[in-house]
Amino acid sequence: MLELRSISHHWQAPGAAPRVLLDRLHLQVQAGETVAILGPSGSGKSTLLKIIAGLLMPDAGQVWCQGQDMSAVPTHLRRFALMFQDFALFPHLSVQDNVAFALVEQGVARNAARTQARDMLERFGMQAHAQGRVWQLSGGEQQRVALARALISTPRVLLLDEPFSALDFDLRATLRAEFAQHIAQTPMAVLWVTHDETEARSVGVRGLRLHQGTLERLW
Repeated sequence: MLELRSISHHWQAPGAAPRVLLDRLHLQVQAGETVAILGPSGSGKSTLLKIIAGLLMPDAGQVWCQGQDMSAVPTHLRRFALMFQDFALFPHLSVQDNVAFALVEQGVARNAARTQARDMLERFGMQAHAQGRVWQLSGGEQQRVALARALISTPRVLLLDEPFSALDFDLRATLRAEFAQHIAQTPMAVLWVTHDETEARSVGVRGLRLHQGTLERLW
């Protein structure tokens, strides 16, 4: 289970007064549960995901996972996967090595990591692109590679930051269903951040809105 305990965070533009983004925020997400978080740009959704992933320290509060306080646990040891809206794939690596990267970072031998990456790409129907470059792929194909990379390390927590915002309407609908199917096969806590309520309702068993630093239950 992922648990957020009294998370608070302020943001301050140069020359301006501090603004509260997150105000003593509490949340529990069970393993196998997908929670959608809605909110407009600037509401603090991406900041919240970065705090959970360990990329940003909160002003107050703790992130817990499976009964452990993660405050002192480095990002790469948390076994959390954060998938950005801009894919964050490595253009100098092959598709296969992009997917294998997370395993190599965890100390898996490169050949073994590549074998697992090929298996994961086959699951996503992307095995024919294994030796290609990510910049040769379409937007939807890049998203599939990004999710394959996120899932290959069997994360305890999956964080998705506006994963389909750059894609057209029809492709978003297709990938929503596809991603939901892949995620359901892995028992992890999932936080799916979006500004699109249709998307949120299609993927989240719970829907919350981040408003003035707190989470409001929508369904």
